[in-house]
Amino acid sequence: MSGLSHVGPEGDARMVDVSGKDVTDRLARAAGSIRMKPETLAAIEEKSTVKGDVIAVAKIAGVLAAKRTADLIPLCHSLPLTDVQLAVEPDHSLPGLRVEATVKTTGKTGVEMEAITAVAICLITIYDMAKAIDREMSLVDISLLEKTGGRTGHWRRS
Repeated sequence: MSGLSHVGPEGDARMVDVSGKDVTDRLARAAGSIRMKPETLAAIEEKSTVKGDVIAVAKIAGVLAAKRTADLIPLCHSLPLTDVQLAVEPDHSLPGLRVEATVKTTGKTGVEMEAITAVAICLITIYDMAKAIDREMSLVDISLLEKTGGRTGHWRRS
């Protein structure tokens, strides 16, 4: 009907059957940023916010989110993740923080949604941890950067 894999012949939402797919090593990288006031970035870098080490907590939240993606996105498959890494780096030109997640598995479907979810929840956690000093923070540019494995092979954002 639509050409979308999550839409059945009658237009109904469905989980994609991946039983016929090959097991391959899968990797996905996603990124996003949070813009904030320079003084907010300074407080995060100095670990002087009232809630403590913002970056450490946000990275843990991102890992947990990647592991729970199937609980959050209705048609995602539950996947055994083999690795989840989050990098959170200050960018004074924003000003703010840039987040990148890399997620890996060996399986029949990819981990793009897990990488994107890890980034989004990491950024939301940064907001939560620093909102007392800056409610005007903005989450921006969350996107998939790269994916490998599966039938379509390697893809990289141009």
